[in-house]
Amino acid sequence: MNDIPPPPRILASPEAAGWIERLAALHGPLMFHQSGGCCDGSAPMCFTRGEFRVGAQDVLLGHVSGDTPVWIGAAQFEYWRHTQVTIDAVPGRGAGMSLEAPEGIRFIVRSRVFTDEEAEALERSGEPPRGDQIEDERIRNG
Repeated sequence: MNDIPPPPRILASPEAAGWIERLAALHGPLMFHQSGGCCDGSAPMCFTRGEFRVGAQDVLLGHVSGDTPVWIGAAQFEYWRHTQVTIDAVPGRGAGMSLEAPEGIRFIVRSRVFTDEEAEALERSGEPPRGDQIEDERIRNG
């Protein structure tokens, strides 16, 4: 049995990390939510922490750029549970409600499939927490 630690489910590219830092300096603590819907819902949405209410079934993928939580809708998580997701920033117009919209960049996601060893390590570590499993409102919604 391989004892590698579980890999992070979520990462930020250097470009995204730079923008997260800049946006946090302007707006305060941030959060991301990935709904998996059509149009703007396909992009990771960046909010001032607390502006988006995390639901009971939202899944916490982890944190990027220090303490910025990244949540994903449960249905989308089921599609992506076997992939490591990276938030990236590229030139373009961000989604209408996302904080980067007026900045001339947009956040996107890139992904790669976990190796068999990584998938086993994630399975051993258990399921990531869902919104209804985190009782502290400040952790869940800022």
